Amino acid sequence: MWTLRALSRVLPGLLPGLLPGLLPSSCALCGQRCPGVVCDGCRADAVRPRTRCRRCANPLAPRDAAAGRDCGACVAAPPAFDATVVAADYQAPFDQLVLQLKFGAGLPLAPWFATLLRDQALRDPATAGALPDVLAPVPLGRRRLAERGFNQALEVARPLSRMLGVALDARLATRVLETAPQSAVAPAARAANVRAAFAITAPVAGLHVGIVDDVMTSARTLDALASALKQAGALRVSNYVVARTPPK
Repeated sequence: MWTLRALSRVLPGLLPGLLPGLLPSSCALCGQRCPGVVCDGCRADAVRPRTRCRRCANPLAPRDAAAGRDCGACVAAPPAFDATVVAADYQAPFDQLVLQLKFGAGLPLAPWFATLLRDQALRDPATAGALPDVLAPVPLGRRRLAERGFNQALEVARPLSRMLGVALDARLATRVLETAPQSAVAPAARAANVRAAFAITAPVAGLHVGIVDDVMTSARTLDALASALKQAGALRVSNYVVARTPPK
């Protein structure tokens, strides 16, 4: 006969496999009933393989698609980070999923995003054998965290940490300046908007640090955080980003 103590030990391992069958769910995009948060058809439509720059994850032209190659922009002006893994492009229909997480509190999407990032990280020869020593989310300012109630980057980082077997330090970096959202700032002013916005609050000397974020557009935020990490002694910085805005 099961005791309460025995059940408390067994149920956490059983629930992830049992819940999809016990609690019907619908696809976050098309609304059709499916066992997960996104059905297979919508996933195939939203997540399409791209050959990308290993450093900034912008798509590479076919002639530049050699494995492990940097794009022309990264060759001309290398960012502070060393590599970027992305799950998909920030465009329809995938962008709607990111918005559901960020502004609709669609927290069940976070582990699904983490699964996509894990698969991409382990699939790419440039990152599969070079996992970080520690993961950290891009921190939110206190005001925005209070308004939203959660940090979407941390919600993705938690399951990704477990999936990759990499330690998570949610407080490795803090945002010391309350900056305007990058989406509300003119592209030419985005670097200045986040300059000196971050402080590193844990030892990172000699470490490979993985930074987790939801969307990468101009990359100025990630570059500023990577710069702070390098100044603190980090040996390598890799980005794990749910969606990359394609260049116009």
